[in-house]
Parts: sequence; C-alpha cells; structure tokens
Amino acid sequence: MRSTRFHRISIALSLACVSACWPVETNAADMSRGERVSIVTQTPGLIAFWDFVNRENDGEKRFTAYVPPMTSTDYPLDAGNYVREYWGQGRSVSYDDFPLLGRGPFGQAIKIRYEEDPTLRPYLLVPRSRLHDTPLDIKGGDKSVTVVVWAIRESGNHALAGIWHEGTDLKQDSTIGIQRVVRGQRQYALFAGLAKPGSACGHISDNGASSFTYKYAVHKCHSLEIAPGSPSDASAQELNVAWSCFAMTYDHESDELTGWLDGVASPRWEENLDSDMMAAVRNAWRQGHWASQSGLQDGEDPEYPKDQYYNPPEENPVKTTVLSMTQNERVELLEYRYTKVRARLRKIATGEFRLENKDLVAVRLNPWWFPHEIYTPKDDGSGGPFTIGRVIHSARSSGYSGWIGGVAVFDRALSSAELAKLASIDDESPILHSQIED
Repeated sequence: MRSTRFHRISIALSLACVSACWPVETNAADMSRGERVSIVTQTPGLIAFWDFVNRENDGEKRFTAYVPPMTSTDYPLDAGNYVREYWGQGRSVSYDDFPLLGRGPFGQAIKIRYEEDPTLRPYLLVPRSRLHDTPLDIKGGDKSVTVVVWAIRESGNHALAGIWHEGTDLKQDSTIGIQRVVRGQRQYALFAGLAKPGSACGHISDNGASSFTYKYAVHKCHSLEIAPGSPSDASAQELNVAWSCFAMTYDHESDELTGWLDGVASPRWEENLDSDMMAAVRNAWRQGHWASQSGLQDGEDPEYPKDQYYNPPEENPVKTTVLSMTQNERVELLEYRYTKVRARLRKIATGEFRLENKDLVAVRLNPWWFPHEIYTPKDDGSGGPFTIGRVIHSARSSGYSGWIGGVAVFDRALSSAELAKLASIDDESPILHSQIED
C-alpha cells in the first residue's frame, strides 16, 4: 500500500506547510489507508489527528498531526519523562522508549509500556508553549470537544490522551522530594476507565483542580461497555483483532459528557455512593439541596463553595416507583435523567402526602451532567500540555499500558453515527507499515 501525501489547497502556501494539510486525492493502490485517514480528516470539526505514520520531513522526524489548512502548527510530539521534569529523578527519554508495532488501524502504533521503575514515566506531549490559544486548546464557555483513541489495552486504567495536568501538589509519599510543585491544570481528556477499568472514561474540568472539595477531579463519565485487557505476550493474530475505539464527547448545549466504546454509549448508573469519591458527589448534591431551603439544615455546611454544588435538573421524574407505603407514609424512588432520589412523604391533615425529606441514592455516570465552562488557563504558564499515553500527576502510577494506533481531537461533540463510522475503522485488518511507501 502507498501512503497518501498531503497537499495544500493553495499553491501559494510554502512547502514547509505541506505536512499539515488534508488529503485531497488517493490512488487505487492506497485506497485502504487513504480511505481510513479520510474518514477521520473529513469528519467536520477535526482539530488534530495523529496516526503515528505522519512525521516531520527532516530534523527529529517527530510524529505530527493532520490538521486543517491554514493551521499554524501540526503539533509535533516531544518525548518526555515527567518524573525527571518535576522530581529531578530518572533518565531522559526518547522515541526509543515507545516501541513500534509495525502495523495498526492506520499503519502504525506506539507502545505505552508498563514501567516498574518509579522514576520512568514516558509520555508524548505537545508542550503548553506550542498549543496555548491554538485550536487544540479547547476551553471556556460554548465549547464542545470529542477525543477518539484507537487502542489495544493491556492493563491499567489511566490516561490515553488530552490536556490533563493533574498537578504535583498533593501531599503524599510520592511527592516527597519534588522539585516543581504545580497546581492542577486540567481541561479535557480520555481515560481507559479509571474507577471502571477498560471503560471509555471522559474527564473534564471547570477549574483545573479538584471537584466537590475532594482531592481529585470528579467530573467524569464511564461507558458501560468494557475493553478487555490483552496479554502482553499476545500473538500477532490476537493483536490484529484486539483493537478498540475509545471516545469521549462533551456537548456544551446539552451539558452532557459521554463515554463511547466502539461507537456505543450505553447508560451507566452508580448506586454505591459510599466510596470517598462518590460520597463527595452525594455531599455536593445534599449541600446544594439544603442551601435551597430556608434556614440552616441539619448537616448543611454554610462554607461549602456554591460553585461546587451538584444539582442536575430534577423537575419531572422519568419514572416513579413506590418502595413502601403505610397509612401515613409513602417512600418513592424518583428517577431523573442524571439522578435517582429516594423521597419520603408524610400524610398531612388534608389527607395529601407532602414531601418530608429526600436523598440521593444513585448518580448517572454515562452521560454525566456538566453545566460548567471548560477550565481556561490564564496564560501558557498556567496551562497543561497535551499528552498521549500518560498525564502528569502526583501519584506517579505507571498508568495505562498497551498500544495506541491513532488519536483524534474535534472541537464539537460528534454524533453517534459519526462515532460508529470512526469505530468501524478498526474492524478492518490492520495496515502493515512495511507496505506504506514514502
């Protein structure tokens, strides 16, 4: 097969810009790869697409992204080790730390290895200085985003790609001796599950830091579908059929953050609200509910930050189930789009039942309700990089391990039909890199 060469629409543009353009034609010999790339690049709203085949023509020959015409950069990826950068520990890294598979949905894939050395956390990145205020820097109000990653997951549940600098300011054993203490600089990112390993987990932030007075960011969705882990010693035949398409969409018009796996986004609910993170969500719901009532309620914290309340719309339940009923009391389960609430009603003198109290008993994780603006760093010194394979964080865990064969970012929430089309790419046989001609 032959690789598609990208050409500027206008011949007046310099040859130095050629690598940043859309494909405009393909030959019969390279239709397989050309069609796959075109499916991505011709999807409206594309900001950047790395297929790990496209590289700089000279110099370091770093991986570059396909970007729309007239874009000022094609976002070449640097190799870094964030433990060295923030703790001053460990060795420097290079592209040699990212083994190549030699094939993939688009002709190549990089390996994110499980690293036992705690001072070695390689990642690929576009530094903040090269992305600040570019189209990739999706932030602020009236902004939507989609991130799509074609991957084979081996283990781990952490970051795949996005702008998600978690900060290095948590006080814990892993931050002892740190040289650069930085507050969180989160915007948007796609993860391989987090609390639900193997799910498509979209993460988004309103403030760059934590949520609901908890130590971590909490605004995230989880697909119900799960990508199984692939053994590290999987055969070529096993790897060829192990590709998954992870995706997240945030639609600012509906305030919904959704996780998609292989083009599917089934509803997911969380009914266990006793874990630290989910207890923080429940408390954010309670504090907002109590604050809306007159007087100081039992359990209400008047110092709780109002911008951290979590109160999705609960005007009209989509379903009401009577859990128990006596002559003077009725208990109902009210299901809304994003929450399930247990309501206790008491009979009053008129014979009617009136609400006595209510409490949150379940939260919808897919989609997740996010009514905020995406965090806007004030300058390039307070924003995070765009990273692939890992994100900077205090815990320094090894994170996701596996193969990544493509990363695409869009500045709109793609439809289910568009995501299904993108997911269908990895249903085809992988393209061999050795058959791609320069």
